[in-house]
Amino acid sequence: MKAGSGAGERLMFIDLLKAVGSQLIVLHHLAFYGPMSDWTQRLVPDLVTWFSQDARMAVQVFLVVAGFLAARSLAPGGQPRQAPFMAQLGQRYVRVALPYIAALVVAILCTELARRWMAHSSLSAPPGLWQFVSHALLLHTLLGVESLSAGVWYVAIDFQLYALLLVLLWLTRRERVPGVWLQALVALVVAASLFHFNREDDWDSWALYFFGAYGLGALTYWTTHNDAAWRHGRWLLAALVAMTLVALVIDFRERIALALLVCLALASSVRQGWLWRWPRSSVVAYLSRISYAVFLLNFPIALVVNAWFTRYGGPDAELQTGGVLLAWLACNVAGALFHHAVEQPLTRLGRRRDPALGSFSVR
Repeated sequence: MKAGSGAGERLMFIDLLKAVGSQLIVLHHLAFYGPMSDWTQRLVPDLVTWFSQDARMAVQVFLVVAGFLAARSLAPGGQPRQAPFMAQLGQRYVRVALPYIAALVVAILCTELARRWMAHSSLSAPPGLWQFVSHALLLHTLLGVESLSAGVWYVAIDFQLYALLLVLLWLTRRERVPGVWLQALVALVVAASLFHFNREDDWDSWALYFFGAYGLGALTYWTTHNDAAWRHGRWLLAALVAMTLVALVIDFRERIALALLVCLALASSVRQGWLWRWPRSSVVAYLSRISYAVFLLNFPIALVVNAWFTRYGGPDAELQTGGVLLAWLACNVAGALFHHAVEQPLTRLGRRRDPALGSFSVR
């Protein structure tokens, strides 16, 4: 394992996961929503179908990475930080929600612009005040409120997962139990998710549905982060792998299988040291930095491009496919601009001095 890896160092392998994952989600939205992809499907039907149906599995990568980074931030040595619960939760809200609320305003404006050029099922109705407030409070998934933009459900779930992990950390800190009991408690909630909650679609608006992948990410960090942790943690990690395999035998879910593979890749990257060394790419690093902004803005930007090509592009498969590629580029350019002009200034309001503060899963 790499010795002396500081909390503020760039985690290059995680950069790769976030960069690739965010691009897959953009391509998923481009394939799933809007009329341009219907034309593209005539040219490359299998590719469009894969992006439309399977690329969304990248969400599992985000969940595992988010759990890994949250554990690294909130309990870097396996012991919870001595910080007030509400202060940590409020800080998380500021860092995640302020850029998200700004992106919601952009999404509303883009939807109204797109409405001038096309009528399509992907266009949401003009929002009411309560609809916007419920989104701003990250309660829209729990209240069954119609989404203002594709993918924003994940922001609410990510915040729920962070809050749930904070609760588990607070319980063990309050009782002053050893770090191993923290890991055991998290593993217990992971088991509940894998064997029950994740198998019931009625729970898919709640953190417990997704905690299997998120908790596996957290436990992967705690069991591998240094040699002392690994001496005992490798047995826990092996038990977690076995437990997950049993859950898959009982009810096979591709999303859980992928989450397990990502956990094993992260564990290997930590123990072999290439978490910090590979890939050395400034492009990957930059795409990782802007990934949250791209995630937030890709749907409204793609919606506008779809609408413009629907109104002015004409019924030509090659031309419409060019529109898809243009929309992909536009999503990344808009995400980069939003990252520098909006996201960075807003997230500074919630930044601690500690550089190990965990980040949103696609950031």
